[in-house]
Amino acid sequence: MPYDPSAFPPFAVTVDLVVLTVRRHALCALAVRRGEAPFQGRWALPGGFVRADEDLTQAAARELAEETGLHAHDPSVPAHDNGAHLEQLATYGDPKRDPRMRVVSVAHLALAPDLPAPRAGGDASNARWAPVEELLQHGGYDRDGEPVAPEAPLAFDHAQILADGVERARSKIEYSSLATAFCPTEFTVGELRRVYEAVWGVALDPRNFHRKVTGTPGFLVPTGGTTTRQGGRPAQLFRAGGATLLNPPMLRPEV
Repeated sequence: MPYDPSAFPPFAVTVDLVVLTVRRHALCALAVRRGEAPFQGRWALPGGFVRADEDLTQAAARELAEETGLHAHDPSVPAHDNGAHLEQLATYGDPKRDPRMRVVSVAHLALAPDLPAPRAGGDASNARWAPVEELLQHGGYDRDGEPVAPEAPLAFDHAQILADGVERARSKIEYSSLATAFCPTEFTVGELRRVYEAVWGVALDPRNFHRKVTGTPGFLVPTGGTTTRQGGRPAQLFRAGGATLLNPPMLRPEV
């Protein structure tokens, strides 16, 4: 039987971005308020439809540039000053995930150091950095102990995509050098420790952390410089080494 394209229903492909950064010692994600239906007025992850002339990586990189002004870089080569780590996260294809039509989304995870305030674009009416715990909250209690209703959940299935992206980041910094993607080109051990604390949501012992990261071959490389931007005595500056896997891994504490 010859192939008949009309025998198969058409569907669209989108890319959604879980863009994470550390701001004010908290793990934050980029959220945009939708300016159009469906889910008009609801917060969502940035993203958009894949164009006919681009592959998935190109579409994700384009959306990243449009939403943040960042350019994705190949993690196998040194990043330029405004580069961001970008990797494919997962594919989401529930037939009812988009009320407009059948849409399959290929989500990507993007990580970068402390980023400036975002600017809304496309069909977004507003954009902001929000703590991931706020975006994923399911209600809570006020100061008087009374239950409060949560804000409207993220549009589409973006709460699940965000949760998956956060867990990917949390687990991957255990065994890889991915945590350095949240840091500037040169950073201190204290700044790196605060990245781990923000991503994992736990406090770490400074001395034990320093011993582990400086004792892991290829993880950190001294630059020969120091800084006083943290206050106090000058702190030694490091850059990311060539190691992509940490041995032994930096296991997150149980909470």
